[in-house]
Amino acid sequence: MAKGRAAKRARKKGRRAEQRAIVRSAYARRRRQRRIAILLTSIVLMGVGAAIVFAAFPKEKKTTPSASPQAPGVVAPKLGPVACGAKPPPAAGSRKDAYGSPQDQRLDRKKQYVVHLETSCGPIDVTLDVARSPKTANSFVFLVRQHFYDGLVFHRISPDFVIQGGDPKGDGSGGPGYQVVEPPPKEFKYKKGTVAMAKGQFDPAGASGSQFFVVSTDHGQSVLTPDYAVLGAVTKGMDVVARITQLATGDTTPPKAYAYIERATVSTSP
Repeated sequence: MAKGRAAKRARKKGRRAEQRAIVRSAYARRRRQRRIAILLTSIVLMGVGAAIVFAAFPKEKKTTPSASPQAPGVVAPKLGPVACGAKPPPAAGSRKDAYGSPQDQRLDRKKQYVVHLETSCGPIDVTLDVARSPKTANSFVFLVRQHFYDGLVFHRISPDFVIQGGDPKGDGSGGPGYQVVEPPPKEFKYKKGTVAMAKGQFDPAGASGSQFFVVSTDHGQSVLTPDYAVLGAVTKGMDVVARITQLATGDTTPPKAYAYIERATVSTSP
């Protein structure tokens, strides 16, 4: 009898152990399911958040000078009427629009270099800041001497802000096929008449290709952060800059008429 009772107790004990194991397994399964559900929910929420941020973030920085570093093509055709009674710009012709890197122009920091921009609305002289930005100035002079800028339009004219040119595509997406990087001083202010280089939204501070902009009013001092390589300053022709600025219809819209660079040359003085 004792053996029978012991066997019965053992069977009951075994069944209770099995039931406890089943319960523990069910609890563990539910915990895993909850963790998986929480993980999936987090992933979905993160995806939704990323999609919202991506949709809200501008694909192109419209409030500041911008440019894409990609290699260019040719001047975009049918840009619209030409301003100031000038003839349309010549075709790109045989000009080379993609270089591996700028050649050393052997600029002397003790000398003064002035780039003369003969535009369809009048002449603009830009005195280069070789001492502050030797790499940027070297690249610009290299492109000028390659006749890179001849025939290129001011594709972006922002009211009371900047005029921007130097893009062989004519739409803000072109460049020379290379990039130089030379950050400006952290305290630099983009005063009226400052000439600096445009860059892509995700490019490092001081990155530049061929696109440049001229600050047309003192508004640039409060708007522009020191992220744009300094090329120099307009020393003659701010009246021409003002004339071109009046062609603006809005920051992101094409100008009512296009001004362009007929010819760019550089001169040197002691």
